[in-house]
Amino acid sequence: MIYFDEQTGIFHLQGRKTSYLIQKNQQNHLFHLFWGSRLAKRFPDYLLKEIKRASYLADTDHIKEYKLERLPQEYPAFGNSDLRKPAFQLSYKNGTNISDFRYDSHEILAGKPTLTGLPSLRDSKGCETLVIHLMDSVQKVKMRLFYTLYQEADVITRHTELENYGECDVEINQMNSACVELPTMDVELLHLSGRWAHEAGIQRTALSQLNYRIESLRGGSSHEHNPFIALVEKETNEQFGKAYSMNLVYSGNFEATVDVDQQEAVRMQIGINSTTFGWNLNPEATFVTPEAVLVFSDQGLQELSHKYHNIYQNHLLAPQFAQKERPIVVNSWEASYFDLKEENLLQLAQSSKDLGVEMFVLDDGWFGKRDDTSSSLGDWFVDQHKFPAGLSAFIEKIKKLGLAFGIWVEPEMISEDSELYRAHPDWCVEVPGRLKSYSRGQWVLDLANHEVQDYLIDTMSALFREYAIDYVKWDWNRSITEAGSNVLLAAQQKEFYHRYVLGLYRVVGTLTERFPAILFENCAGGGGRNDPGMLYYMPQSWASDDTDAIERLSIQEGTSLIYPPITMGCHVSQVPNHQIGRVTPLETRGIVAMQGNFGYEMDLSKLSPVERLKIKEQIAQYKKIRETVQLGKFYRLSTSEKSNAKAWQYSKDSQIVVSYVQVQARPNFASKRLRLVDLVSKGLYELPNGEKRYGDELMMFGLAIDPVKEDYFSQQWVLKKVED
Repeated sequence: MIYFDEQTGIFHLQGRKTSYLIQKNQQNHLFHLFWGSRLAKRFPDYLLKEIKRASYLADTDHIKEYKLERLPQEYPAFGNSDLRKPAFQLSYKNGTNISDFRYDSHEILAGKPTLTGLPSLRDSKGCETLVIHLMDSVQKVKMRLFYTLYQEADVITRHTELENYGECDVEINQMNSACVELPTMDVELLHLSGRWAHEAGIQRTALSQLNYRIESLRGGSSHEHNPFIALVEKETNEQFGKAYSMNLVYSGNFEATVDVDQQEAVRMQIGINSTTFGWNLNPEATFVTPEAVLVFSDQGLQELSHKYHNIYQNHLLAPQFAQKERPIVVNSWEASYFDLKEENLLQLAQSSKDLGVEMFVLDDGWFGKRDDTSSSLGDWFVDQHKFPAGLSAFIEKIKKLGLAFGIWVEPEMISEDSELYRAHPDWCVEVPGRLKSYSRGQWVLDLANHEVQDYLIDTMSALFREYAIDYVKWDWNRSITEAGSNVLLAAQQKEFYHRYVLGLYRVVGTLTERFPAILFENCAGGGGRNDPGMLYYMPQSWASDDTDAIERLSIQEGTSLIYPPITMGCHVSQVPNHQIGRVTPLETRGIVAMQGNFGYEMDLSKLSPVERLKIKEQIAQYKKIRETVQLGKFYRLSTSEKSNAKAWQYSKDSQIVVSYVQVQARPNFASKRLRLVDLVSKGLYELPNGEKRYGDELMMFGLAIDPVKEDYFSQQWVLKKVED
């Protein structure tokens, strides 16, 4: 899988369909040769020699003869003869920030080392790891570049470790997880952007000589941008074209950058956001960056998605949930908000059970004196006025109905009107003497404080032990402002944001390890922290607080580019929709929600007989296709309506599920067909009406879409392969 040629100094990481090549030269600098479609086990040392922009073969390091700026570096430093954006920047006691790391040695390991204090892809018998050891002998700092190759999955992960073996502190100002250089700017930047209630929109931008930056400064990975970046050939679509991408396994402030230099070379990087980051590396200490997942596709965006879905489902999600079908839930939030009355909740639960729902989730408002957003965060004890007999008695009633039980928590937050704040006002994130900004009536707890971490671990552990909880919705409803900690020294305050994330990982890591049977769902006002770091601990995420079916089309499309459907929470809600007021058909809301983990955000105890029948049929339909949706292969389909319609397909074993939604009807329009993908050409497939079609016909001609006579139209087909 990973080969090294001593004569040429070339490392060749050879995946199932991908090759990645690095070369060290005579001066022991590292250069990026190639990342792309699989090559034979060769070591093309002529690639650097034939670069005409610089005198590569010079025997001297003198800047007149040897310009690093003109060469494709693997992990570029700051302050030498490369004046482009570096991958890292360090400051030393003598006041300088010039680094010169040279190759010292390397090792090739079976399997994959873990990252201290950080989530990362899990080990596999089918992976190897290259560790390249670099050294700056003047400043007495060691650097290790890690590359793990998952051969069958065709994925490479990267991270960096920096070790101080000198006698003085080293200040880390920037340290990215991965850097890749491409020789041409004839590509487009692709990323996922948006805002609260409209996350993960797919954006494509043509490159010019410019610096591009995608980032979060909010303390979490954010609603605005996902920690993902890709460069794609201009004609790339779902089935065709090359794509180079990076996804950061990190839940805090990140930056992903693309820089096009004066000679049109392109440098793509991803890592912790350098604007809000600094770290004092003490003697004998080591700093570890988050892990970046690198995926290349030469068959369009669909193959890119399949590689991400495969690696995350098999090597990121907790093993006990990775291949386990998820329950159909009803959530109390949009049915009750804070007005929780036990009698009404039990009616909701009973009605839900009668319709086929499998889990009842008690959302915000069950604890402290929580009647609105202004109080009680931090007081994780049951509100006796709402549950006079206690929560255990309520849960017992829920379970007697045959439903599993879930609960909502927001442990990282604190209300001013809370017992916790009155006891520990210094536990807030704050800068003494500065105003603490309110957002949603709450502040953020200081997870850089080890005492706060212990409190949350102990409090949540007590809650999960006392009550028969099957599912936890873990929310995070506001960004971090006035970032500071009462326990960090002045010189450590720049470390706050990263220490917060490390504290979060300690808390959720401990809890998910102690309670492995609980299904945790990650939520941050919806998709505000939907990233691989959280998915490592919590195997599903609430994709957005916006439950409108039409808004969800683009949200779920963008999310599906990286994250597998089994991780995506998608629910049917009431109309008019509570976020934007749109009225859509129940059938369409159901079909859109069936794109991921299915459930309801509405009062199922207050339905008309017609609605009850339709929802009962919806739930029965989802149970028939659930295995295919959650564990099958996912495809985004092309439609003739383009921006006016979305379609998608799932395939597993002999079942094919196809869904189509058109936003607006169009008058006097020709009949339309929807072409399917990746079927067995000679296979025979049975349609819902009993007719049979061959796979090549379904891929060439497609399925006939019913006449569209109303806005927000939807249609779903479930096909069965009856012959190979």
